[in-house]
Amino acid sequence: MDDTTRDALRRSLGTRARRWLLAGTLLAGLLTAVALVATAAPADRTFVDLSGAVQGLMSVATPLFGILLVHDPRPEAAVVPTVPGVLLPAVVIGVAGVVICAATLALGPADGAADPWRHTGTVAVGSVLVQVVAGLVGTGLGLLLRSRVVAFLATIVLPLGLFGLLEAVGALRPAQPWLTPFGSVRNLLSGEMSVLRWAQWLCVLLIWGVGLNALGAAVRGRRHP
Repeated sequence: MDDTTRDALRRSLGTRARRWLLAGTLLAGLLTAVALVATAAPADRTFVDLSGAVQGLMSVATPLFGILLVHDPRPEAAVVPTVPGVLLPAVVIGVAGVVICAATLALGPADGAADPWRHTGTVAVGSVLVQVVAGLVGTGLGLLLRSRVVAFLATIVLPLGLFGLLEAVGALRPAQPWLTPFGSVRNLLSGEMSVLRWAQWLCVLLIWGVGLNALGAAVRGRRHP
């Protein structure tokens, strides 16, 4: 690992503001899990249901870490090594979300679903992958757009806008899990993965993770040759 990559990893959570952002993200996930366990019907108190809500909520904030990282005032830093830097908070958020959901479910009311821990392993892996893609979306749009605020709004508007557009056209609806992060998130957090669904997630990763960051790196390189 070269010095630039090590520096990107350190800077991903190296400021007080980013540590507070991480704490706030995890707190929001915890409060959501507690509220769901306290108010949901017994049949809905499952690891799958909790993860869908908790990881989905936290994934809204995850791209912000990548955006902040690539907008650091470090003109001498290389563009591409910032991508590994954003994986650190994404993995931390994903793993912490798994722990939050598991602990909340285990400590919650005893009269839960018949099989509350069904698909736990698959959903746990999927939770981390959801946050990784979210973080890479933030990095890519952060590289493309000069404004942090615009980039953060774009991480919400662009994926959901594309999902809504495909939803509105019945013939295009099957393309949602192939082309949109939200479509693959629903699959990953359902726990019911298949070879086809893994292929769909890989396609989303290539588009929104690899492709978007490659485009962003090229644009940033043209701005700062």
